[in-house]
Amino acid sequence: MTRVAPSMLSADFSKLGEEIKRIESAGADWVHLDVMDGMFVPNITIGPVVVESIRGLTRMPFDVHLMIQKPIRYVKMFADAGSDMLTVHVEAEGDVKAALKEIMDLGVKSGITLNPGTPVEELDPFLDLVDLVLIMTVEAGFGGQSFRENGLSKISYIKKYAESNNPKLEISVDGGINRDTGKRCVDAGATVLAAGSSLFKLNDMGKEIALWKTYGPNAKE
Repeated sequence: MTRVAPSMLSADFSKLGEEIKRIESAGADWVHLDVMDGMFVPNITIGPVVVESIRGLTRMPFDVHLMIQKPIRYVKMFADAGSDMLTVHVEAEGDVKAALKEIMDLGVKSGITLNPGTPVEELDPFLDLVDLVLIMTVEAGFGGQSFRENGLSKISYIKKYAESNNPKLEISVDGGINRDTGKRCVDAGATVLAAGSSLFKLNDMGKEIALWKTYGPNAKE
């Protein structure tokens, strides 16, 4: 079954706790949290203190996307705050492989991601170190962008790797996801759909999440 991970970047931050409860009651599987440092991307969002403050509100896994330079500096802080998954960018400054190993040593699931303009082959040296690959179908750092088509071939590339090497590898996709682009991503091999504005703009996102979970060959299992 396809997992759905609402992206809290599109939530109402004045009532973040209520928004967590809202997505949980709507049937979400993961909580997708975008961390921006003002250096790797221009914007700044949340830090470990916020992750820790909302951790006790739900048992849903926290899928934390680190859009930061030299991510190894903050891996332990976000792990200690309650992250279940930590994803770093292949384009980030610093030793990305060391950051992934540190994530694993802390008992947290590790992930690798890349921006739309980065060739998917640049992930190859890291694929044996991760539990999750996040395919960005918009440029990291801003919400509300349009879906970029080249993400579909990247999903298919990672899907082929997973079939041969790691069938349990999660393939997540983030950026411009709605009921149409989401289905196309799942058809290409995605197992997790991270989405912000297309879900949070709805008064009742439960029906939409339920629809997305029907995507894929194993939806009825």
